[in-house]
Amino acid sequence: MYMPNIGARLLLVLVVLCGFLTVAGAPPATAATPSGSLWFDGGPLTVRGGRLVDGQGREVVLRGYDVSGETKLEENGGLPFASAADARTSAIALRALGGGNAVRFPLSWAHAEPVRGQVDTAYLTAVTEQMRAFLDAGIRVYPDFHQDLYSRYLFDTGSWYTGDGAPKWAVDAGSYPKESCGICLFWGQNITQNAAVRQAQYDFWHNAHGVQDAFLGTAQAAMTYLQQHLSDDEFAGVVGFDPYNEPYAGTYDPGQSSRSWERDLLWPFYTRFRARMDAAGWQDKPALVEPNLFWNANIPAQRQEGGLLDAGTLGPGYVLNTHFYDQKAISGILMWGKAADGQYAADFAAVRDRATAAGTAAVVSEFGHPLSGTVSDKAPTVLKAMYQGLDSRLPGARWWTDPAASGPVLSGSQWQWDLYSGRHHEPMNGNPGKVVTSGDGWNGEDLSAVRLDDTGTPVLRQDARLLDRLYPSATAGSALAFTYEDRSRDGSSTLTWNPVPAGLPATARLVGSGQYGLLVWRSGAGAPTELHLPASFPTPATTVVSDLGTVCGPPAYGAGTPVGVAPEPGGTGSRRLLLTTTDSGVPHFALVTNGATAPSADLLDAARAELAAWTAAHF
Repeated sequence: MYMPNIGARLLLVLVVLCGFLTVAGAPPATAATPSGSLWFDGGPLTVRGGRLVDGQGREVVLRGYDVSGETKLEENGGLPFASAADARTSAIALRALGGGNAVRFPLSWAHAEPVRGQVDTAYLTAVTEQMRAFLDAGIRVYPDFHQDLYSRYLFDTGSWYTGDGAPKWAVDAGSYPKESCGICLFWGQNITQNAAVRQAQYDFWHNAHGVQDAFLGTAQAAMTYLQQHLSDDEFAGVVGFDPYNEPYAGTYDPGQSSRSWERDLLWPFYTRFRARMDAAGWQDKPALVEPNLFWNANIPAQRQEGGLLDAGTLGPGYVLNTHFYDQKAISGILMWGKAADGQYAADFAAVRDRATAAGTAAVVSEFGHPLSGTVSDKAPTVLKAMYQGLDSRLPGARWWTDPAASGPVLSGSQWQWDLYSGRHHEPMNGNPGKVVTSGDGWNGEDLSAVRLDDTGTPVLRQDARLLDRLYPSATAGSALAFTYEDRSRDGSSTLTWNPVPAGLPATARLVGSGQYGLLVWRSGAGAPTELHLPASFPTPATTVVSDLGTVCGPPAYGAGTPVGVAPEPGGTGSRRLLLTTTDSGVPHFALVTNGATAPSADLLDAARAELAAWTAAHF
């Protein structure tokens, strides 16, 4: 584990063991020195130039998880956690084990407004305390009023399925048919096949019985409460708000298409929500708006035209927010075998392209794959391919030859991070004879990346090499290209989709069989560029080869240190690599690897020369 006050003698030993330490263009003594303590060094985020940008002008990437599907359940009253103490346990584990710097934080409309027109402040108080646990751990938060299949109150006590979202009074206001999905193999088929779900969704978008007005009023009250009960520093860590999870028309009006539904009903709802944000004191924070649920589906029969095409330039008030699941892989029928290099390059490229056209940033706020059942064997490759798609729009096979096409690094949150995985006690639809304990406790899902062991300690359910990743959390300037080879495992097989090419022999030798990441960025003035350092990159085993300096066992970051390590905010023991430049508009590169063992000065020099020539040739 990295110790922030490493002694000079130990540092000297590390330098000798690793070969050497050289620096280039060391910054002046006035360079910014991150404290590593609360609060977020970069301050609140805004949308600028199609990117999320912090208060120091750095391009920010959010990576983390949805916390958590427990909100869908009744066992803890629609809260993500049973207590603030559990929330703190989860936050520390998410930072230290999962490498996350942000979470999507689902909320329950049903519990925020159990009686029409009456907001439950006790629920909002508990929400605030649980949210604060993540903010105190240096983790940014964006809340989400979550819904699936509109409401659990549409479903009978004996139903095969359940929902979440709207309160009972909102369901009672409509005259909905008895719910039935017919022949459905997956819960999601209720979205398009269950008449009760379809009609309830239709009513919401048409504001039947004033239900949309009521929702917006509750959302404003919740946002006002959070703004008033979080400190200014804590509120700076709140990214924005996701107004509505996975919107779908339910039923289209005669002659209406998915695109015209987005234009005529969904976008006006978002503009109304945006006005409520402004009134609640969230005017400087974006609404993270989701297009039609089936816009980016990877099954052609499901895919629909959308992506908020008629909303014009979204601008700083909005972020394009979408989900991605490989429905072919989940089906067990439409995709044979495992995911491979570049499997989702086109899907995630579509997200980048749509956000660029809309003039805003993008976030993939849900992605994941089942960890049990008949298709769980695909999870290691599916998740690796999804993270690859977030890092770059290129397959590994093309990355080194065409890195300028890599595209922006996408923000994303994996579904999900649930401490109670496999330990639920949920009477399904209030039925004491159908108590669900397994998986996520909801509609047979099992996607949580974490669980508690028998001692109550959080442990990962997936390969740590896959989840705790190197990524550029804050780039001073703009990221030009990024890749990360995590060497995660599929069973006993190591997945290597982006090996260093033979044309860079010294770099390949330096990396060996270890993990590595490579960032190329165009410098900007201000604070240093930061990369999250996974736990698999202990400081003594971390080698950085950059035009800023070549360092094995990076020193503690401080004034005059172009390449150094510092704690991440929140005191969880997680660490970051900091790279400082004094210029602006200049391409720089940094290779970070844990594959080197006491590399020689000659090898480091050769790798640096190779990467410098490669960068000059491509940027």
